[in-house]
Amino acid sequence: MYAVVEIGGKQYIAKKGDRIIVEKLNLSEKDNYEIEKVLLLKKEDGQVDIGSPYVKNSKVLTEVLQHTKSKKIIVFRRSKSKKNWRRKIGHRQNYTILKIKDIVR
Repeated sequence: MYAVVEIGGKQYIAKKGDRIIVEKLNLSEKDNYEIEKVLLLKKEDGQVDIGSPYVKNSKVLTEVLQHTKSKKIIVFRRSKSKKNWRRKIGHRQNYTILKIKDIVR
């Protein structure tokens, strides 16, 4: 069984036991988190439930494993020629790693 869920405006495929990396959530580690925005649900027998926009009475139970950051992205900006202006900017995006505990229908 798997489900397509929406977290933070993005869609993820969730299977029991999987780990997904999502944008940072304001939760502490080892907290339980219920995702109620289930867009699609496929059962073992092949039956597919498609929501409009969400599947009713279904949710995905998750646990927050850890908060992490991505690799640093370096952006080097230069201005117009003959001005000799340069700037180096770095960015690291914050992420949360969730473990899928169960899909409830």
